[in-house]
Amino acid sequence: MGALSAFAAEKPNVVIIYGDDVGYGDVGVYGSEMIPTPNIDKLAQGGLMFTDGHCSSSVCSPSRYAMLTGEHPLRNNLSVISPEGGLAIPTDRFTLADLFRKAGYQTAVIGKWHLGIGPGKEKGGADWNGDVKLGPLEIGFDYSFLVPSTNDRVPCVYLRNHRVVNLDPEDSLYISSQPITDKPGSSQYPDGKIRPEAMTQMKLMESHKGHRNSVINGIGRIGYMVGGKSALWDDYTMSDVLVEEARKYIASRKKDEPFFLYFPSQCIHAPRTPNKRFQGKTKLGPRGDSMVEFDWKVGEIMKMLEENGLLENTMVVFSSDNGPVYIDAYDDGCTIMGSSGENDRGHDASGPYREGKYSIYEGGTRVPLVFSWPGKIKPGVSDALVGQIDFLATFASLLDVEIPDGEASDSRNLLPVFMGESDEGVTYLLQGFKTQRALRYKNWKYSIKKTQPAQLYNLDLDVAEQKNLSGQYPEVAQHMRDMLAQILEAEAMNVFE
Repeated sequence: MGALSAFAAEKPNVVIIYGDDVGYGDVGVYGSEMIPTPNIDKLAQGGLMFTDGHCSSSVCSPSRYAMLTGEHPLRNNLSVISPEGGLAIPTDRFTLADLFRKAGYQTAVIGKWHLGIGPGKEKGGADWNGDVKLGPLEIGFDYSFLVPSTNDRVPCVYLRNHRVVNLDPEDSLYISSQPITDKPGSSQYPDGKIRPEAMTQMKLMESHKGHRNSVINGIGRIGYMVGGKSALWDDYTMSDVLVEEARKYIASRKKDEPFFLYFPSQCIHAPRTPNKRFQGKTKLGPRGDSMVEFDWKVGEIMKMLEENGLLENTMVVFSSDNGPVYIDAYDDGCTIMGSSGENDRGHDASGPYREGKYSIYEGGTRVPLVFSWPGKIKPGVSDALVGQIDFLATFASLLDVEIPDGEASDSRNLLPVFMGESDEGVTYLLQGFKTQRALRYKNWKYSIKKTQPAQLYNLDLDVAEQKNLSGQYPEVAQHMRDMLAQILEAEAMNVFE
């Protein structure tokens, strides 16, 4: 039996800690000097730290979809999901949770979901006052405790399995993309467009009026909501609530029953509302302080594993759903400097890479990525090109689980790489969403947008993507365009379809 097969026989617990809008340069070991992240640093220094690790998109819902399904979101044009959006993953799709369940694991997700809930608006939407389906329990998870969409969107309530937590049946909960005027018996919240003075917690940027719908806890949100007052979350204690849920879940695990915990944090997504005990921990305002709070959450999860005697046989994966953003609908004190808004008072959250969230450049998808398994993964640093989309095939190999035909079509087995036994990553990575496409081919980066000419960069010589070489190397640009079209099974001259 080989080393990797021997590891599989042990069936390690697996915990994926997923940051939100955490950039490459937001973590100490990746270059941050202004945000202390001792717990993430400790995890990285005790594990294998990747310097060329990527999510699949520069926005959250598509990246989460790719990681959980092993299919690239460009294949179904998935973008950021609205509050009324239905479950984006078909219930017959083989997911990462299905894989672990098939291998005999208990599976759980605790944190920000943002992959849609219910059958979709066109089919009547979710019933927030009864059994809230469809969701994680329908795609392989045994337990879920969710921020259903994200913290800047309605509904501003927690969802445990199929039920809204602490919902008063006399105060029915409804959500919509339009003002709700036909539910007078439910609690009413200010409309930020009509009553902007109700948004007392932070100033809303004028260019992001989508965040001035229902005002909950003094913060304007995307979407409208009535009812559910007893179930409202407290933005400033959200991290504490999610950590406590993880604590209870981990404490309930038995050593002879492996578990998979997916822990997608709401930190450091806007609105950034760090608990008072974290406020002022950096000189960067709420964004920097929220990163300190996120680092605390990582430390608490590691402490839980150790206290329950689970640390030695638990693989912990740390990463982020996309690159960083400074001012994102709310003005919470971040200072933009530079033409591309990449610098917050001396802190560059993308590190040496260009731009961040929403962007086709490296800063949008190159994120921190760490694999840790004490005694099994040798600590070190890897420059291998790897992607989160390859998690599914990799864990299938580790656990000797067969992936059904037609599933996880874009996922590749990188077990030797993630275990630190090989430096050979993937040859190419597909990236993008909506009207932007990018292809990493070794150290070449090719990108196209409907509104811009093609761009080609040699990352060996130009990590900041400043010199477009498409005119100098037209044959390379055409080759990569053809590759992109072939991967997407599209016509070479019409890769947006």
